[in-house]
Amino acid sequence: MQRETAEPRVEQLPGPKASQWVDFHRQSSAPSTYVYDFVWDITKDAEGPFCTDADGNVLLDFTSHVAAAPLGYNNPKIVDKLHEFDIVDPLKIAGQDFYVSTGGTPDETDVPGPAHLMDKLTEITSHYDMDTVFLSNSGAEAVENAIKICYDNCELPKYGITFEGAFHGRTLGALSLNRSKSVHRRKFPELSGIHDVPYSVEGVERLRKKLDSKHGHIPAEQVGFIILEPVQGEGGYQVPDPQFMRELDELATEHDIPVIADEIQSGVGRTGEMWAVDHYDLDPDVITSAKALRVGATISSMDIFPEEKSRLSSTWGAGDILSSIQGTLTLAAIEEHDLLSHAEQKGERLLGQLRDLQERHEDAVVDARGLGLMVAIEFDTKERRDVVVDEALKRGLLTLGCGKKALRLLPPLDVRDRELDIAVELLDDSITAA
Repeated sequence: MQRETAEPRVEQLPGPKASQWVDFHRQSSAPSTYVYDFVWDITKDAEGPFCTDADGNVLLDFTSHVAAAPLGYNNPKIVDKLHEFDIVDPLKIAGQDFYVSTGGTPDETDVPGPAHLMDKLTEITSHYDMDTVFLSNSGAEAVENAIKICYDNCELPKYGITFEGAFHGRTLGALSLNRSKSVHRRKFPELSGIHDVPYSVEGVERLRKKLDSKHGHIPAEQVGFIILEPVQGEGGYQVPDPQFMRELDELATEHDIPVIADEIQSGVGRTGEMWAVDHYDLDPDVITSAKALRVGATISSMDIFPEEKSRLSSTWGAGDILSSIQGTLTLAAIEEHDLLSHAEQKGERLLGQLRDLQERHEDAVVDARGLGLMVAIEFDTKERRDVVVDEALKRGLLTLGCGKKALRLLPPLDVRDRELDIAVELLDDSITAA
C-alpha cells in the first residue's frame, strides 16, 4: 500500500471473514463499546490513516483508535526506528519494583526506556513547574492517581469538583467524576463529596458561590481538586470559552485548589499544542496523559506527590518497555517533524471544510467545532448522526460518535490534504444519504 495513492474501497461490511472474527471474539468477551463490526487485519497493508480489514476492504480511519494511535498505522516516523531495536522478553516488567537499563548509560543508550519517557514528560511540562511523573497502564489509572495525590496533598480532603459533560475514565474513582452519559455510572458506588458545575463561565460563578466563606456550603480548604478536560471528549468535543478557563484559574489560585487537566484524549499534540491546556490562561497543577502516549502518566510537582514509599505503586506501572519506547518515539516524532504546527494548520483546514458542509446541509448539521485535529460536527438529532456514521462506514470512512448527537474526527497528526479531501467528500455523501 502506498499512502500517496491509497483509496477507500469497500465491497461488503462486515464481510464473511470479519463476521467470523467478530463471532469468535464475542464467544468469550464481555459486552463493551464496539461501535461496528470493523475488523482490522494486522497482517495486511496499512499506513497512515489507511488500513485493510479481514476481507480486504480498505478503510480511511479518522478515529486514530480514539486518539491512541496518533500517527495512524505503520507510520515510518515510528516503525523505522522500532526496527532498529532488538526486542527481548519480558517486554512488560514489574516496573515500579525493579529498574531497567536499556544499555550503556542513560545519556549514551540507543534505546529509550521508561526513565527516558518520564524525563521527557517533565521537560514538556516544565512551563507548569512539573518535575515528577508516575507511569501506569491506562488513562483511567492516570486519573485515579491524580485523585489520590491531590487528596493526599489536602489537609482535610472531603470534596472534589468536576464539570457537566465530563468523562474521566471507567474505574470506580474516575467514574465518580463522569457527567457525560448515565450508562457509565448507573448502579455503581461513587466517591462522596463530588460536586459538578457547568463547563462555562456560569459554572465558575456557581463554584465561586459554593466556595464563598460566608455564604457557601463547601469549605475551600476541604476541596482536594478541580478536574476538567481542556477540550471535552466523550461529552461532545466541547471547546471552552477562554474567559471560562481564565476565571477558573483565578478562582483555583484564590482558594489554593489544585487543578487537574485531563489530557488523555486532547494531549500529545492533538489540538496543535502539546497539551490542550497550553491554548489557555490556566496553569494546571497535575496533567494526566495516556492514549497517544501509549502508557498512562500522572504528571505534577514533587510538592504534590506523596513522599511516603508505597503510597503509590502498580505491578506493571512503568513496566511496559515497548510502550515506553513508543511513547518516547512519538514525542520525538512530533518535535522532529513539527507536527504541532502541522496539526494546527490541517485542523483549521478541516474545520473550514466542515463548516462548508454545515452550510450545504443546514437542515441536518447544526455545528462544526474543534481545536487542532480534535474536530466534530453536530447533527440535529442523534438518529441522523448514527445513520451518518453507518453511511460513512459503507463508503470506507471510519468515524465515531460523541456527546449526544455529534460525530468526531481524529485524523493522524501528520494527515495530508488529500486525505482530508477524501474524508470530507465521503462525509458529504454520507450526510446526503442520511
